[in-house]
Amino acid sequence: MWVQEQWRYTNLFAKHGGNEVKVGQFLRLVEIQTKVASMIPFFIGTLYALYRFHEFRLVPFLLMFASLLSFDMATTAINNYIDYKKAIKTHGYGYEVHNAIVSYGLKESTVVGVIATLLVTAISSGVALVLQTDILILGLGGLSFLVGFLYSLGPIAISRMPLGELFSGLFMGFVIIFISTYIHVDKEQLVSLAIDFRMAHLDINLIEVLLVFAISIPAVLSIANIMLANNICDIEDDLANKRYTLPVYIGKPSALMLFQWLYVAAYLDVIVLFAIGVHPLLLLLIVATFIPVRRNMKKFITKQTKEHTFVLAVKNFILMNAARILVLGLAILFS
Repeated sequence: MWVQEQWRYTNLFAKHGGNEVKVGQFLRLVEIQTKVASMIPFFIGTLYALYRFHEFRLVPFLLMFASLLSFDMATTAINNYIDYKKAIKTHGYGYEVHNAIVSYGLKESTVVGVIATLLVTAISSGVALVLQTDILILGLGGLSFLVGFLYSLGPIAISRMPLGELFSGLFMGFVIIFISTYIHVDKEQLVSLAIDFRMAHLDINLIEVLLVFAISIPAVLSIANIMLANNICDIEDDLANKRYTLPVYIGKPSALMLFQWLYVAAYLDVIVLFAIGVHPLLLLLIVATFIPVRRNMKKFITKQTKEHTFVLAVKNFILMNAARILVLGLAILFS
């Protein structure tokens, strides 16, 4: 799944101003391997709608998939472009190899053209999704787009502040799971928003919304740990490039301690879910993943590098949340 070498393809993804972006270069630019952080919550929410509410709607599913994937790729490309433009330290692994713009020698006009294409796809699919559902999706989707832009853009981007873990965890964990559940169900089952010329009426099914949030906590915390691991690995380069991330503020020892406790909290949430009556197989399968997760966690605590151990945080995210997809899939089949 992880891209370790530069792929070579003859077909092209995009042309802009006479420049060409090959498929392998495009995949590196958008860091396609990291898209699991948005796609896995998307499928968790979809399966949860099937399991809990016995509902599935194909058209909204396809539209959200296109919008979410396109926007996730666009924000990554934007982040790489901003890092390229603002880089002060222009040597070392993080700049010369990790950033595809530098390693492939891509022209700025080409990168901007790719970003624009992805944004048009994301926005048009999102508008179509709103037309298929209701105005609540416009609000949540618009807020998600805004946070996505502010993550990389603006005078002080979220990615350059000690808030990246919080925003990435909540929006990619909880909000994606909530929306991907909501688009399949009737309004009154989760949240109903009605707006007329004078008043807005908001009805929230608190139990169901809180349950969706509880289901999303392992995804929220493991996604936050991906961002935290990334920032821990980059702490020296971030200081040189004036990126004041959470590990820069609290120091590496405290950041490593937080990295461990977030995983502990995720597994405690699973126990709570079992206590409130969620299918017991959910507890058994996810707790079983603690063995490889703990092993990966120890390896990262021993050594923190982007080349070798950052991937362990992503592997932990996949282990924990793929187990949830498996459990929900089995529960749907059994029911």
